[in-house]
Formats: sequence, C-alpha cells, structure tokens
Amino acid sequence: MPEKNKIHILYVENGIGYGGAIICLRHLIRNLDRTRFEPMVITGRTGLDYQTIANEAEWKHIPDRRIDIVALRRKVENTFLPGKFPKLHFIINQLLARTDDMANFIPFLLQVLWTAKCFKADIIHANNEPLCNRAALLAGKILRIPTVCHVRGDQDGSRLMKWAYTLPDHFISVSNWVAKSMQEKLHIPPGKISVVYDGIALEKLDINADGKEFRKQFNIAADAFAVGLVGLLILWKGQELFLDAAKQLRDKIPNLKMFIIGGTPDDCASYEKMLRQRVVEEQLENIVVFTGHVSRMEPIYNGLNIVVSASIDPEPLGTMVIECMAMGRPLIGPDHGGAAEMVEHGKTGLLFEARCADSLAESILQFYTNPHLDHQLGKAARIKALETFSVHQHTQKIQRIYQHLLGLTNEN
Repeated sequence: MPEKNKIHILYVENGIGYGGAIICLRHLIRNLDRTRFEPMVITGRTGLDYQTIANEAEWKHIPDRRIDIVALRRKVENTFLPGKFPKLHFIINQLLARTDDMANFIPFLLQVLWTAKCFKADIIHANNEPLCNRAALLAGKILRIPTVCHVRGDQDGSRLMKWAYTLPDHFISVSNWVAKSMQEKLHIPPGKISVVYDGIALEKLDINADGKEFRKQFNIAADAFAVGLVGLLILWKGQELFLDAAKQLRDKIPNLKMFIIGGTPDDCASYEKMLRQRVVEEQLENIVVFTGHVSRMEPIYNGLNIVVSASIDPEPLGTMVIECMAMGRPLIGPDHGGAAEMVEHGKTGLLFEARCADSLAESILQFYTNPHLDHQLGKAARIKALETFSVHQHTQKIQRIYQHLLGLTNEN
C-alpha cells in the first residue's frame, strides 16, 4: 500500500525493449528522495531485467501486447502488396487496427487506470514517447492528475502521433535538439518543455573494469583492433552502416574486429537475421561479431579500442554516449542529434558525416593511425561527462518538475 504524506509517482515504461530509456529510469528511481516521493513502475514487457525492478520499487507487469499486431501486419505486407490489392490491403489493416484496440490498447488502459487509482498516484510519468504511452497519458486525463512525458525521439509520424503529443501536461526532453524539434514541428510552447540530460550513476561506473575479460570471452587477440557499435538491433541504430564501414576497413587494419553489441527486440528478429546473412554473404565472418544483450558494459567499453554510435536518424542522446564519455573511452558519433550536441569534434570525440559509411570508416582509421588520440579525447570526454550527467543533478531537476506540477514549488 502507498504511504500517506508522500508524492506518489506512477512510472509507465512502454518501450520497444530493454535499452537506455529503462536504464535511465532505474537510475532515477534509485535516487528519488524517498522521504518525499514513492515510486511505482509499470512495464509493458517482462523478463529477468524488468523483474529486478521489484528490488528498487513496487513493480507491476501489465502486458501491452497480447496479440502481436506488428507481426500480423508484416505478414499482410508480404502477402498482399498494397499496390496490387489496395482495397483489400486497406480493409485488412483496418481490421488489424481495431483488433489492436480491443485486444491490446483497451485492456492495457483499463489496467493502468485501476493501478493508478489503487496506488493513489499524484503524477503519471510516461517514460517513452506519447504515442506508445498514450494509455498512461489518457489515464492521467481520466483521473485528472498531471502527466509528464519523457521524449527521447523525433516527432515525425502519423496524425495519431501528433494527437498523442497534445496529451501530456509537461515534457522532459533529453537534449536541446529534441526540445527544439518539438517546438518547430509540433509548436509545443517552450514553457511545457524541460531539458534534462539523462542521469548516470557516474560514481558507480567501474572505470577500471578489466577489458581483458571481454576480449577473453570473445577470443580477441591482444593485438586486435576492436571497434564496437553499441545499441539495440533496430534499423535506425545503423548496424548496416557499420557493416559497410567494416568492408572498407578489412584490408586497411590488420586484425580488425567489429562488434555489434546489443539485444534484439522481438519486432526486429528479421532485421538481425538480415544482418547475419550480410555478414556471411560479404565474407565478414572473421571480422564481425554479434554479442547479443550485455548487462555489464564497463568491461566492454574498456575492452574496445573504439566505441561507435552510428544512428542513421538523429538520436536524442543515447545512454551509451553518456556512459562511454564517463568511462573516458574514445567515441565516434554521427554529426546530428544528441551526439553532435554533446561530442565536441576533435576534443571529446570524433563526429562523422551521418549516414556516410566512408566518413565512419575514415574516423575509425584516424583513431587507428594516431595511437595517442584515444587517450587525449577520452580524458576530455570524461571531464565533460562528470560535469553534465550526474544522476543526482538529473534527479533533483525532475523532482522540481513534479513539485511545480503539483503547485509545491516553494518546497525544498
């Protein structure tokens, strides 16, 4: 039962998989002032990583996908090409949409409503974009309690997506780039947006983690040059671009190893299959390694010669960028989105031309040919991270947002 005289925050996490968004949420929950705030977390997905949230706060799994409409829609696309049977294609998609409403959205909404009421939530904090968390935001409207929505992506999408952005009372943007995009594309008033960089428990990062542990696990030779792309296996994360760069570099860097590091959401199993087929067809088996999901990242950061972010679409500000900088590791990122906002080219990392495999390969080669560059840039990156991404600072800013929404801005 929720304690009285505390502000009850109901967090709803409805992301595509266990990635940066849920990791940052867990950092926030661990550091909330428990004398003033009581958290509860709802996740649409489950699994061991999600279940351990119960060690930090009250946790409840409410399935957000009883029927996998995405997979069914994909089968329809493969069976009935839109151009060949447009009317049939339209009818089937409408049926799938209504099935999604009845089987997935409405049950999820009703359970969130009931949970929020029983928990006596004072605020609902949606940890992902408004569209995938519209049930949580609607629950806030129905119960007449303030809602906060964390925004980590861009705002290009359907009319339904744009409508979903009208629901939150306040937005937390993870970068100035995201905030600017919201204002320009959706005309959201600046007063409804707070820019709060994701917080990382920097003091708990093991900057001295043994990188040899990672190398030993994957049989990496001591003289191998290991480059790692970190992120969920999702199309826009840039794994294909990474493979394009690997093809260019295999004859230029002896003992090159290119690691694709991250788990695969259920929706993206076909994408992983395609990547693996490319590796075989393009004879990259001796260079490219898939690690799958990794829980402890510090040995990987220290075991790699270079860490890469290669998102082909502007990414707000990936957790791996923050962690890598805090670990003082050499980083390469695209020159758009949050990476460009945070990484100062030539001082705290290298930026390459977004979506350009040639430019990415050149940046990797620059690190390889300049053995002192990694230490120089890594040291400066760590200083920048310690100044910017304190989880304590992150938590304090979000707690003040909660107080403001509840009219408690004069409290300490």
